[in-house]
Amino acid sequence: MTEPKHLMVAATAAWFFAGMAIAQAQPMQPGQTAVSVSLTGINQFKTGMNAGGHFDWYDATASVRLNHQFSSRWGGGLLAEYGYQRWSWYDPVAFGGQNPWQSIEIPQLGFSVTYSPTPSWRFTVSPSIEWAAESGVGTSDASTYGAVLLATHTVSRGLTLGVGAGVFRQIDENRVFPFLAVNWQITNRLALRNPLPAGPAGGAGLELTYQFDDKWNFGVGGAYRSYRFRLNDSGPFAGGIGQNRLIPIFARVSYQLLPGTRIDLYGVASTGGNVQARSADGIQTLNSDYKTGLGLGLNLSHRF
Repeated sequence: MTEPKHLMVAATAAWFFAGMAIAQAQPMQPGQTAVSVSLTGINQFKTGMNAGGHFDWYDATASVRLNHQFSSRWGGGLLAEYGYQRWSWYDPVAFGGQNPWQSIEIPQLGFSVTYSPTPSWRFTVSPSIEWAAESGVGTSDASTYGAVLLATHTVSRGLTLGVGAGVFRQIDENRVFPFLAVNWQITNRLALRNPLPAGPAGGAGLELTYQFDDKWNFGVGGAYRSYRFRLNDSGPFAGGIGQNRLIPIFARVSYQLLPGTRIDLYGVASTGGNVQARSADGIQTLNSDYKTGLGLGLNLSHRF
C-alpha cells in the first residue's frame, strides 16, 4: 500500500479524494502501521455558464486512512471518508431558471492490497464504494463501486514508473480511467509525481514539485475529473442524475507544521468544465459548459 506524501485539496472532494491514493512515498517496513487523517475545505467562486447563469460552491471533506505492511511482500490499507458540497445558483438560464441541485453528500469506504514479488515491482488492487447523492436521497441507487488496478516498476533509485486503470460502475454507467504512475526525483529538490488519488472520477494527474527546504514545498499540476451523483425527488430533475466534468489546474504551497503534520494551500482553476442534469426517465437532459472557475482550498493532514 502506498501512502500519499500530501493530500491534494479537492476542487470537490468527490474527484480529488475518490479511491485509494497512488502518490509515492517512503516505503513502509514489515510490521509497520501508519494512520493518517485529513480535513479539507475549498470554495469555488462565482462561475459563469456559457448557456446562461452562474454558480458557486464550497466543499468540506474528512478522511481517515490506515496502512499496514504485513511483510516485505504484502501490505494493505483501509479508507473511510465523508464529503459534503453546497452549491448556489444565480439565474441558471442553462437549466430553465431552476436550481438543478443544492447539497451533495459523498461517504466512501475502501481498502487496498499490495503485493511486491521483487523489490522493484509492486502490484496494487484498491476496491472502493461510495454513495454520491443530493441530500435526502440516502444510499438507494446512488452507489459507485469498482477498483483501481496499478502496477509499478522501480527503474532506478530516483525513478518509478507504472500503469494503472480505474474500473467503476458510476451510478448507472460503466467508466474506465487509464493513467500513468510517475515518481521521478529529477534533482534533490525537483520532482514529478502523481498528486491525486485515482478513482471513479478519474486518473492520477501530474504535479511538478519543488522542495525549497525541510519545511516548504511548492507544486503545480493538473488532472481530468468527471463525477456523477443521484438527485433527490423534490428538484426539477427528480430522481435523475447530476454531473460535473472538468480539468483542474492547480498551484500549491505546503508547510510542515510539526513532524507528521502538514498544511497545504491551493489555488485551483477549473478549466474545460461542464455541468449536466438528466431526468430519471432520461427524456430531459440539460447541460452547459462553463467558464474557467477559480477557487481556493486548504488541507490539514497528520500522519501518526
